[in-house]
Amino acid sequence: MSDMITADLVDLDLSADTKEAAARALAERMVALGRVTDLDGFLADVAAREAQMPTGLDGGIGIPHCRSEHVTEPTLAFGRSANGIDFGAADGPADLIFLIAAPAGADDAHLTILSSLARQLMNTEFTDALRAVGDAAAAASLIRGDEPDETEAPATAEAPAAADPETPAAADAQAPAETPAEAGSEDTVASAGAASPAAATVTDDTAPAAEQPFRIVAVTSCPTGIAHTYMAAESLENAGREAGVEVTVEPQGSAGFTRLDPAVIAAADAVIFAHDVPVREKERFAGKPTVDVGVKAGINRPAELITEVREKAARGETTAAARPGGTPVERAGEPGEGYGTKLRKWLMSGVSYMVPFVAAGGLLIALGFALGGWEIDKAKPVIDHFDWGQVDSWGALMFQIGAAAFGFLVPVLAGYIAYGMADRPGLVPGFVGGAISVSIGAGFLGGLVAGLIAGGVVLAIQRINVPPVLRGIMPVVVIPLISSAVVGFLMFVVIGKPIAEVQKGMTNWLNGLSGANAILLGALLGLMMCFDLGGPVNKVAYTFATSGISTADPSSSAMKVMAAVMAAGMVPPLGLALATFLRKKLFTQAERENGKAAVVLGASFITEGAIPFAAADPLRVIPASMAGGAVTGALTMAFGSTLRAPHGGVWVTLLIGRPLLYLLAIAVGTAVTAGLVLLLKSMRKAAPGTSVQEAAAPTAAEAKQPVAA
Repeated sequence: MSDMITADLVDLDLSADTKEAAARALAERMVALGRVTDLDGFLADVAAREAQMPTGLDGGIGIPHCRSEHVTEPTLAFGRSANGIDFGAADGPADLIFLIAAPAGADDAHLTILSSLARQLMNTEFTDALRAVGDAAAAASLIRGDEPDETEAPATAEAPAAADPETPAAADAQAPAETPAEAGSEDTVASAGAASPAAATVTDDTAPAAEQPFRIVAVTSCPTGIAHTYMAAESLENAGREAGVEVTVEPQGSAGFTRLDPAVIAAADAVIFAHDVPVREKERFAGKPTVDVGVKAGINRPAELITEVREKAARGETTAAARPGGTPVERAGEPGEGYGTKLRKWLMSGVSYMVPFVAAGGLLIALGFALGGWEIDKAKPVIDHFDWGQVDSWGALMFQIGAAAFGFLVPVLAGYIAYGMADRPGLVPGFVGGAISVSIGAGFLGGLVAGLIAGGVVLAIQRINVPPVLRGIMPVVVIPLISSAVVGFLMFVVIGKPIAEVQKGMTNWLNGLSGANAILLGALLGLMMCFDLGGPVNKVAYTFATSGISTADPSSSAMKVMAAVMAAGMVPPLGLALATFLRKKLFTQAERENGKAAVVLGASFITEGAIPFAAADPLRVIPASMAGGAVTGALTMAFGSTLRAPHGGVWVTLLIGRPLLYLLAIAVGTAVTAGLVLLLKSMRKAAPGTSVQEAAAPTAAEAKQPVAA
């Protein structure tokens, strides 16, 4: 690590009082040494990473970090704050701040060294020494792990920087120890991405061969794959060592990962997942007692996780089946999350699968009206009457295909809400409940309730401890049979009719809106569309609008709501694009490039095009976006514009009622957002030594998603 941190990169009297200021102060040292080429661009990448998850850790540690194309070589800067800086840790401010900068294509050896530092931070002797060190050179030497000439210091005596991922803590804990259960698997854990062999051997008390220790395999991962991944691994290994439990960890970090030996997994008694990105090849661990939490839980409460998974093993609880990685609901409903967070994830999983049906069906229906006129919904079925040479027949065909797609909306919504809760076993009762909801007139609300009930019933059944001989037929026979019967009974006999009445009342209320009430609804929907720029609140407003037009013959009020929602959702990216064109000096070069892309994204009704601007400057961008969205939503409702298509942006203008007034509403909202953004950025006072451009434009230049990889 000798080339990664020097005394010039250490500030033992860090005076910053915010995490942004701390990152800037340490990053300026990197710039001075030529290790960062673009200060603003690099800080934008740091801010984008920070926006995903706070980088504060219990114990007074902050580790802002990212991979960035503005970094020339892997670099580490260290700052010590007397007053502490809030990095979002549960136990309060951090006084030890490490800024880790990795190039976009950092090699495995350098990332291995960074992972070693991350593991060191779990050692209290190391952090205590950093708090007591008196000069920058000594601090840099301590972090590098320079070997002192005196007696061994296990807290800081890291092996010289090499491509050896073994941490000081692991190396100090019985370096010559052999793994009793996995003696033949040292080649599996010898790379940067795997747990160190010494750490894997946490039960070296010469236990008799007949008394095998409890064995746990774990996977850790975080969005960047540099720091939290290896901290969680070290923390779990240390906790396992203290508990007399054999823990073998597979850190899935930026340098890639080495898969645990299948024999090690097969011999394990339990599994711990501590991750913030989907576990790769998760199906390898199926069928074992499992605890699934975020990576910070692995760092902050490893002993609790080990206790929890041992209790699950004692009760015989196992995962029902392998869960395919990479699905939108891979991490829905973690034990450490509150019920509200779980509920939001479950509902959003259903919405995310429903939206493609909405878009395809709605656009096909709109195309049918464009080809065949507004009476096309009364056309004969094309299976009985279709003329290849008649435009009306093609219009009827498009309409009827779209109506068929729309018929899946509620079942898909309900099915994938249940999927988000209980994985694939939830699909059958979810779809059944959704279809019943449509048949009894409970509609969209019925689908929501049916999906939640289906997922809950499946989860309850999965908790039943059944004999091993029956486990093979549970997911394909028993669970679908029982859960579908329960959900069907509840929807038909108990709750279906009351929900249908509520759905009918909501539809009547929407149809009765007029005048000031309609305008206020449009403003509210506009605010919701722009509050989180494509997030859950945005999706609630969008789902409300699309549910209104999801029938073959939607009301005029429902189509007005759809028009207001789509118009408002186009405003944030268009407004920010306009702002970058009007006052270029207030934005970085990268932001001006993003402004060009935002024109197309906004015009296509992709609200997420504004996220790069909001990532690091939310207090200016989001209020401005909400103001423009509210104005646009209110004007659209006031003008009486209607929309039958649920998506498409300006490309479906010809399908919009009163299209010129509709475009005027978008133009006014765009101007409001652009003007307010420029005003707020211009009012920002520049800090001493900071240019006007730096002060006005600290936004996350590209807010790149790749830095979270």
